[in-house]
Amino acid sequence: MEEDNLNWGENKKKLIIGLIAGVSAASIISLAAFLILGGFSFISLSAKAASAKAESFVNNQLLNGQGGAVIEVVGKEGSLYKLEVSYQGKKIDSYMTKDGKKFFPQVFDMESDAGANQPSAAANNASPAVEAPKSDKPAVELFVMSYCPYGTQIEKGIIPVLKALGDKIDFKLKFTSYTLHGEKENNENLNQYCLEKEQNSKLIPYLDCFVKSGDSASCLKSNNIDESKLASCLSSASEKFNVTGDDFDIYQVENDKYGVQGSPTLVINGAKVESGRDSSSLLKAICGAFKTAPSECQAQLPSTSPAPGFGE
Repeated sequence: MEEDNLNWGENKKKLIIGLIAGVSAASIISLAAFLILGGFSFISLSAKAASAKAESFVNNQLLNGQGGAVIEVVGKEGSLYKLEVSYQGKKIDSYMTKDGKKFFPQVFDMESDAGANQPSAAANNASPAVEAPKSDKPAVELFVMSYCPYGTQIEKGIIPVLKALGDKIDFKLKFTSYTLHGEKENNENLNQYCLEKEQNSKLIPYLDCFVKSGDSASCLKSNNIDESKLASCLSSASEKFNVTGDDFDIYQVENDKYGVQGSPTLVINGAKVESGRDSSSLLKAICGAFKTAPSECQAQLPSTSPAPGFGE
């Protein structure tokens, strides 16, 4: 294990050095312009194409064809895609312009007193720890995109926690204000929104099925969902909310309130919280928000993170 950590440290150092070496000072200035001005107008790559291009660049050029990094678009910030670089079991946040022409390994926080000298938390793959306020019944809000592999990953991790804690918490599944996986994601987000709204007791069993199989129709049937009732809700929700293209504004107010920028984002008692995506870490994060933790918080749950994407 110690050797693995040493190897990872050395390889991460090489990766970061390679990333930074590939970015000129002019590119850093360009990044600041994109973030401050909201970006320029150009034709964007799809999220899938952007992930593929960034992955090819990192593995073939920065790691000289000996990489193995896996890259996924996990959010948008202005005219940038936010990328999660998975490498040797670790994760590094990076950014790329939506046209696929500029790749940024780090971002400087211009609003921080130390911003001129320190990269943002994203560049270090660590966010400042935030302790959720305590309450008798913690409110847990999880923001995802239904087809985001990291969204499904944390859902697989949190489902055992939800089953263990039951009605001791107030859990709400919510969605980012944009989608990256086409019409199917808009449709599935609506499916899950309507299930939570009108057939709430069926949501978690349905979700447990969906994150493993990715087959919505089969999961609706196996969980005895009232599809007539669901269809009625889908129709009214589609008319009420903007769910066209890559916009999904059902939870726009909450997205703005909490500064949700990607999938997944975990909010507990109104505070955006960082947690591992394994069940044990999620249980600990949520149970830390109780004024008096119930006995269910002693449950022994898996401490290994589920795999991203669909599957067991």
